[in-house]
Amino acid sequence: MTATLKEKIIQVCDEKIAKKGADVGLSFYAFFANKNDNPKLLMEAARWWIETHEFDHFEKAVKIKKVVQNG
Repeated sequence: MTATLKEKIIQVCDEKIAKKGADVGLSFYAFFANKNDNPKLLMEAARWWIETHEFDHFEKAVKIKKVVQNG
């Protein structure tokens, strides 16, 4: 995982947790704007989410953040 994606995931997880609490769920689309302005990064996130970890469509933000931080 690139440092750019790792930082973005942690930032978004922190924001969502702060706004909606520790039980908030999100999908990998949460890390991107509705406009597909960075398809390479989007595909990296999709591969990491779907192929590498086989996560469900929605997962808890705290779980995602922990997985990213633990490498």
